Amino acid sequence: MPRMTATQPAVDRLHFTGDDEADRLLANEPLALLIGFALDQQVSVQKAFSGPAELRRRIGHLDAARIAAMDPEELQAAFRARPALHRFPGAMAGRVQALCANLVKNYGGDASRVWSEAADGRDLQARLLALPSIGDMKAGSLIAILGKRFGLSLPRLVEVMPTHPTLGDVDSAEALASYQAGKRSWKAAHRAAKS
Repeated sequence: MPRMTATQPAVDRLHFTGDDEADRLLANEPLALLIGFALDQQVSVQKAFSGPAELRRRIGHLDAARIAAMDPEELQAAFRARPALHRFPGAMAGRVQALCANLVKNYGGDASRVWSEAADGRDLQARLLALPSIGDMKAGSLIAILGKRFGLSLPRLVEVMPTHPTLGDVDSAEALASYQAGKRSWKAAHRAAKS
C-alpha cells in the first residue's frame, strides 16, 4: 500500500461532519485533520471537525507557519466570532497555535511529514504523542484513520493500531452515528462502574 501524502489521499473525504466541504478538507489537508483532533474535546465530533473549515473561512488560510505567527488575540477573535469554533474558544485557539508552532519547528510547517517521514508504527505513535493536544486516544484514532482510511503502510503499524472502534472505522454518516452511540454507551458504562 502507498504511504499517504498531502496530494494523494486514498479517500476524498472523511465522514465526520455532515458538511461536504469540511469532510473533503479533512481528507485533503493534513493540517485540517490535526486541527480537528486538537479541537476534539468536550464538543461533538461534528463540531470539532467542522472547525478547520470554518477557521479557514475566517482567517483565509490553513497555513501552519502563518497561524503560528498570528497575534494570539487575533486568532482568539477568529475562534470567538459567533458561532464560536468551540465551547472554549480562547483555550482552543491557544492549542491550535501551539500545534502549528510545533509543526513549524519540527516539520517545516508540513503536517503530512508527521506520518510520511515516520520510520515505523512506533515512530509514528511517538511523533503524534509529541504534538500538543494529542494524547493516547487521539493518537490511536489518528493511526487508525491513517491506516484504514488513507492506506498508510509502515512497518509495525499493526502493533500500534487500536483494536477497539475509533474514528478510523467511520466511512459513512451511518458509521459515524453508530460509532457515537457506541462511545456514549461505553462512557455510561464506565461512569456506572466508577460509582
